[in-house]
Amino acid sequence: MSQSLSKIYVHIIFSVKNREPLIQDTIKEELFNYLGGICKNLECNPIQVGGYRDHVHILCILSKKVTLVKLLEDIKSSSSKWIKTKGEMFSNFYWQSGYGAFSVNPTEIEVVKNYIINQQDHHKTKSFQDEYRAFLKKYDVQYNEEYVWD
Repeated sequence: MSQSLSKIYVHIIFSVKNREPLIQDTIKEELFNYLGGICKNLECNPIQVGGYRDHVHILCILSKKVTLVKLLEDIKSSSSKWIKTKGEMFSNFYWQSGYGAFSVNPTEIEVVKNYIINQQDHHKTKSFQDEYRAFLKKYDVQYNEEYVWD
């Protein structure tokens, strides 16, 4: 083939360090827009960005020019620096070092978008840890519970 073509939908999940509830209503929309902007700048078209007080979900199309690791490094480092400029309460803001990244079937894009949009309602009955474990189970990801949360 003379042309490189790809369309890889990825659902990325990561949390605030120690799962502290620092993503407050006063900052969340601006943060989600900022995260989407980072994706866009890396040609990883953001489809939906959202989350809840202690974690973030990003559904995007992974650019053929950017590795997943590079995308996450840029998202986390840029947004962590940015949010620290938003007030004293964010001076010690950090993202947890790990992340989850899961492929999404193109036929499931609307399902995942709605899942991300409805995070606030979803977390009335389910913790982030239970949500994340469910993703790991669904995708049959082997993990050690001891290291997932540190």
